[in-house]
Amino acid sequence: MPTGLHSIKMALPIEDIWEFVSKVENWAPLVPGYINHTVLNENQVTWKFKGDLGLMKKKIELIVDIIEWKGPSKVTFDLTGLNEPFTGSGYFLAEAIDPRNTKMTGFLDITASGLKAPIANPLLKTFVPQMAEDLAEAIASELKKKH
Repeated sequence: MPTGLHSIKMALPIEDIWEFVSKVENWAPLVPGYINHTVLNENQVTWKFKGDLGLMKKKIELIVDIIEWKGPSKVTFDLTGLNEPFTGSGYFLAEAIDPRNTKMTGFLDITASGLKAPIANPLLKTFVPQMAEDLAEAIASELKKKH
């Protein structure tokens, strides 16, 4: 199962990070390869992005189902491919180190199924960790600009 986990320490209070992360519109455009997104409701978003899996370059459409908004620390979600047979899950976790510093962690798990799975899953083992890192770093960079 291809997974990615990336943590960053930020010199920001957990509340400032939650204010940003609790609005999908703030971080959806930071997904690597972002094309666009549509907010369907407060718990569902579609994402379109270009996925570069080395041998395979694809426009990927996913629906993101937010399972839990647990402010100010955690957003948990499931992913389902709309144009490709992908499933997955992830979370964004913020943990207060002290009143002025927070550890942010992003986790992503994506698995391909269907006929292309034997080719796609080994490629995802490189792609998913990089995507998790890139998204976490992009969120941290955006938060630094805003504060």
